[in-house]
Amino acid sequence: MARTFFVGGNFKMNGSKESISTIVQNLNKADLPSNVEVVLCPPYPYLAQVVAENKQPTVKVGAQNCYLKASGAYTGEVSPEFLKDLGVGYVVLGHSERRQYFKESDEFVADKVKFALSEGLKVILCIGETFEEKKAGKTIDVCKRELSAVAEKVKDWTNIVVAYEPIWAIGTGLAATAADAEEVHADIRKYLSTVIGAQAEEVRILYGGSAKASNVGGFRDKKNVDGFLVGGASLKPEFADIIKSRQ
Repeated sequence: MARTFFVGGNFKMNGSKESISTIVQNLNKADLPSNVEVVLCPPYPYLAQVVAENKQPTVKVGAQNCYLKASGAYTGEVSPEFLKDLGVGYVVLGHSERRQYFKESDEFVADKVKFALSEGLKVILCIGETFEEKKAGKTIDVCKRELSAVAEKVKDWTNIVVAYEPIWAIGTGLAATAADAEEVHADIRKYLSTVIGAQAEEVRILYGGSAKASNVGGFRDKKNVDGFLVGGASLKPEFADIIKSRQ
């Protein structure tokens, strides 16, 4: 079964009511392909705004993080219940910035993935290696470690999208070549097949890391690259071109 092309936009800690409205309105006016799933992930304060302003049936809304409790005395945290109440269907978990700056361990990420899924959210699970790990030839070892933590706690990956984001390429202007990304994605899928079986063929694996309109075309014929998780370029008009890159 063919995997549906997927493009996520991670706005990170960027935007204002005006700028985010401009992004959504630009997409509303765009002739987006009907066979591409798009997920916009603005900062928390703008989630309801994006849900309300989005008019594209293929565009969904995701959050950049959530906690592993439904409610309670967890000041500053956001639960999956809050996100669902707003009409948010996806959440990004395991992003390298969460792992690095907020010291989220593989096990903690896995616990959040398990809980988010149990609460009815779909998950964009981020994995990827540092430049030092890449130089040491540990790319797939790192990916396996981060994936295995989740696989130990989640057996059904129907609602998980994996985003391979080499940390050395995030926001640096550097990017893996299409051939390199395909090789890593193929290795990821091969590993997933050992832990979740045949379902590995259905799991979408995205590339992220300085993905932009000028380089995504090179990924067109890569059978294991099922889309992109886009950072800075998702804040620009070229985001629509990335969504259309497989037409």
